[in-house]
Amino acid sequence: MSADVSCRVAWADDAPAIAAVQVRAWRTSYADLLPAELLEALTPEEVSAGWNESLRRPPDARNRVLVALERNLVTGFAVTGPALDPDLDPVADGEISDLTVDPHKRGNGHGSRLVQACVDTLRADRFTRAVTWLAATDDATRAFLVGTGWDADGAHRTLDLTGDGSVTVKQVRLHTDLG
Repeated sequence: MSADVSCRVAWADDAPAIAAVQVRAWRTSYADLLPAELLEALTPEEVSAGWNESLRRPPDARNRVLVALERNLVTGFAVTGPALDPDLDPVADGEISDLTVDPHKRGNGHGSRLVQACVDTLRADRFTRAVTWLAATDDATRAFLVGTGWDADGAHRTLDLTGDGSVTVKQVRLHTDLG
C-alpha cells in the first residue's frame, strides 16, 4: 500500500508547517555553509510570519507556493514565479526560487513530485523556460535536477547573506525547457 501523497498550492494556514520544514531543512542542508549561530537563531515562529505574509499577498499573480503532502503533513515546499535575473525575460522565463524537502522525508519522492508540480504550474502560467539557483557545492540537488532534465546554463553568482561579506554562498543556475 502506498502513502497518500500529493502536491497542491499552499494556503496561508500552511505557513507554520512550511516554516517548520524550512528551519529543519536549513539546519541540515546549510550546516556547512552558514554559521551555526545564524541557523540556531532561526525559529519556526519568526519564519512563519514571513510565509504568512507572502501567501496572503504574493508580489505577482504568477508567484505560487506549492506544498508536498503526506496525508495532511507538509513534507516540502517550492516557490515559483517570474525569473528576476536581469539576463532573463520575466514573461518567458519562470523560476523555482525555493525547493525544500523536510530532511526526515527525503528519498520518498516528495522532491520529484514538487519539481513536476512546479513545471506544471510554470507551464500553466505560460512560461516557456524554467531556471533555479542552487549552492555550487550542492552536488546532490544538482544530480537530482540534472536527472530530471535540467542543466547548468553557465550563470553563477555569489550571495552575501549578511551584507558585510562575512557569509557568502556561491550559486550556479540550472535551466530546463518547458516546451
